[in-house]
Amino acid sequence: NGDGVQQSYEEAANWFQKAADQGDAGVQNNLGICYANGNGVQQSWAEAVKWYQKAADQGYAFAQNNLGLCYAKGDGIPRNYSEAYFWLLLSSAQGDEDTAKTLKIIEDSLTIEQRNMVQARAAEFKPRTS
Repeated sequence: NGDGVQQSYEEAANWFQKAADQGDAGVQNNLGICYANGNGVQQSWAEAVKWYQKAADQGYAFAQNNLGLCYAKGDGIPRNYSEAYFWLLLSSAQGDEDTAKTLKIIEDSLTIEQRNMVQARAAEFKPRTS
């Protein structure tokens, strides 16, 4: 039945929350996914973005991709193609191949000047330690 699955999601989200609060980037990304999908927690794009941001700032490629997609779609955060491009560039630079197609679409919506500014900013990105 669905109640057991929901209870499992809630338990997972509870454990994710504890580890995410300790600064684990992979778990922060997973907690963001829980919030994005409403798995074990109240669905909230704003919370998803918050946790993706924490993990992305630490250099976690999957969170950078997820954050970039939130900026591209305007999920939980105002749509911003420059920010989307920034986070997707960082994710792509770490070999996340899923970003390539989206990156190209976003890139085409920016001017050359915008792309150059974002690329320079991405080149200077230093991951934060938790």
